Amino acid sequence: MKAIRINGYNATPALEDVEKPAPGPGEVLVRVKAAALNPLDVKLQRGYMDQFFPLQFPYTQGTDLAGEIEQVGPDVQGWAPGDKIVGRTDPTAGGAFAEYAVVPVSHLTKAPSTIAIEDAAGIPTAAGTAWQALFESARLADGQSILIHAGAGGVGSFAIQFARNAGARVFATASGDGVEIARQLGADKVIDYRSEDFTRAVSDVDIVLDTIGGETEQRSYQVLRVGGQLLATALPPDDALAKAHNVSAGFVFHASDAERLRRVVEEIDQRGVKVLLDGKQSLGDFAEAFEHQASGRARGKIIVVID
Repeated sequence: MKAIRINGYNATPALEDVEKPAPGPGEVLVRVKAAALNPLDVKLQRGYMDQFFPLQFPYTQGTDLAGEIEQVGPDVQGWAPGDKIVGRTDPTAGGAFAEYAVVPVSHLTKAPSTIAIEDAAGIPTAAGTAWQALFESARLADGQSILIHAGAGGVGSFAIQFARNAGARVFATASGDGVEIARQLGADKVIDYRSEDFTRAVSDVDIVLDTIGGETEQRSYQVLRVGGQLLATALPPDDALAKAHNVSAGFVFHASDAERLRRVVEEIDQRGVKVLLDGKQSLGDFAEAFEHQASGRARGKIIVVID
C-alpha cells in the first residue's frame, strides 16, 4: 500500500510503498478514505514532542482519519467490515496518511451521516480537543462567557460552535477573512487581533480557550473575571500568573476517546456543527498540504483524500 513516511526527525515526508498492516486484538483495519493534518503532525515531524510521543522510524504520519472497516481483529465485537468510521490513532503509532490503517476500537466511532466521509476526517483531534477543554475541563454552562483565540482555526472553529450550542456568550479572535468566518460560525463578537487589542475589547469573561500560547496566553489572564479559568492547548499555562490574577489555569492534553468522539459526532448530526475546511489535497500532493499546515495559516482543517 501507499503511505506517507518520515525516516527521522526533520526528514522530508515521502510517499512510499509499505506492507499493509494487520489488526491485533481490540483493533480494526480501516480502508482510509481521507486523513486530516493537525499542528501536532508538524510538531512530531520536527521532534518537538519527543518527550511525550517518541517516534520509531520509519514512521507513517497522521492520526486523524475516516474510512471503512476492512477487517476486524480478534475479540472485536460490535463492528464489522463495511462500517463507516471516524477515528484517531495514538500519535506514537501514527498511520493515518496511508491507504490502510490500524485503529483501536477504543479510538473510533461511527462516522457522521450528515457530512461527507472525507470531511469527517477533520473531526477527531480538533473537535475532540475543543470538547475536552469546554465541557470536561472548564465545564462550560449556559449563560457563561468565553473568549476563544484563533476562532478560524481547527480547534477554535469547533469551540465556537460547541459554546454557542451550550448557550454561552462567545467572543473570538481572528484576522483577515477569519473574522467573518468566526462570525458565521456563531461568535457574538470577533476581535481582529491585528488591528484591535483584545484585552481592551473583552473583560470579565468566565473562560478563555487559548490555542496560541506565548504572549497571547500571558495577556489572556487580564480579561478573566476573578475565579475565571484559562485553558491552554499550545503550552502549559503559567501558574504564577494565574495565581496573581486570582484565576485558575490548566493545560488540555488531548487523548483519544471513543465516547467523546461519539458525542462530537452527535453534535454534528443533530445540531448542525460544521467541519471548517481549509481545502483538500491528494496523497500525492501531501508535501504541499504539509507545508501549508506548517505555515500556521490554515483556516480550519486540511484534508488529504486517499484515492
